Amino acid sequence: MHVKKNDNIIVLAGKDKGKVGKILRAFPRENRVLVEGVNLKKVHERGKAKGKGQMTEKNFPIHASNVKLHGNA
Repeated sequence: MHVKKNDNIIVLAGKDKGKVGKILRAFPRENRVLVEGVNLKKVHERGKAKGKGQMTEKNFPIHASNVKLHGNA
């Protein structure tokens, strides 16, 4: 892979095209990366012991070919 954890990148394709972020985690076998603030999805969380559940936003990985290193590190 051409990027690694803690690299600053820019997204080249998809709904978040043009966004800049930091790589939180890399998955080399799947050729995917987890980027801060990119590819956010709403996820239902189950309530804890008679508590209410809630909706949270969670980052999901994107393909490494859709990112490139950003010049300003």
